[in-house]
Amino acid sequence: MVGTKGAETSSRLAESMLELIQRHGYSGTGLNAVVEHAGAPKGSLYFHYPQGKEALGEKAIELAAAQFSSLVAGSATGPATVGEVLGRVIDELAGMLDGSDFQLGCPVSVVTLEMGAQSERLRDACADAFESWVAPLSELLIAHGRPRTVARALATAVVSMVEGAVIMSRAQRSTEPLTCAAQAIAVLLAEGTGASA
Repeated sequence: MVGTKGAETSSRLAESMLELIQRHGYSGTGLNAVVEHAGAPKGSLYFHYPQGKEALGEKAIELAAAQFSSLVAGSATGPATVGEVLGRVIDELAGMLDGSDFQLGCPVSVVTLEMGAQSERLRDACADAFESWVAPLSELLIAHGRPRTVARALATAVVSMVEGAVIMSRAQRSTEPLTCAAQAIAVLLAEGTGASA
């Protein structure tokens, strides 16, 4: 059983992998760089992740999914419409991009694009991450009166729009694509209701 110190090392390795994927992509992230970034003992990586880089990449994707879910949950505090919650999330993402000089992006989209055709394990982890964002958003829309099938379609479209806007923002070194996405999402959610959902 891994003790507290071991659990901390495992977490640091996953966090370092996540940050380096955001900065350099999956293919551009070497295991030696992860160990050095984490300040971990050299032998610790294969002790905690005996299946190597794919296993560590999978853990980093799970961590990214959990962080984004926490961001959404934190943005949903207090009475707010779905549109307001998503607006807060997009503001946070824009701040993250701007604060990192557009170096940090979504690691899930990065790994999907780089490894989706090469690694079933990583593709599945990315699909699970996206689903972990679509499903609760869909449930939130249902709670605000949308039919289940409509809610699912809207949630999928919103996540897709935000992901695309993050990629465009990095390419353009501007948060304008995210601002445009927020405006489009507000219109999309207001359609048929006369107000934001």
